[in-house]
Amino acid sequence: MDRLDIEEMFSALGPVSIRRMFGGKGIYHQGRIIALEFRDEMLLKADAVSAPEFEAAGARRWAYEGKTGKPVNMPYWSIPEDAFDDAEVMAHWVRLAYEAALRVGK
Repeated sequence: MDRLDIEEMFSALGPVSIRRMFGGKGIYHQGRIIALEFRDEMLLKADAVSAPEFEAAGARRWAYEGKTGKPVNMPYWSIPEDAFDDAEVMAHWVRLAYEAALRVGK
């Protein structure tokens, strides 16, 4: 995704900053990381409060294979498909990501 696409996706929050990381991009709002773009997929931050909602919507949790061969679950989830066709639905998911980032900071 290019900068304009990312800014549009997160427009419900206001300005975001984009930084290169992990071979992808980190998306930040008000200094807190709220999403990662990795391997051409946008992944939103979630926590114990919001992860069940992501899971119920059919989103996938990002995991990678650790050194022991076991999966390491990360606090990032795919965006439910219906969000890509509806700005209000996308706004809901990006707000959940920001709320999770705020809770992590406490």
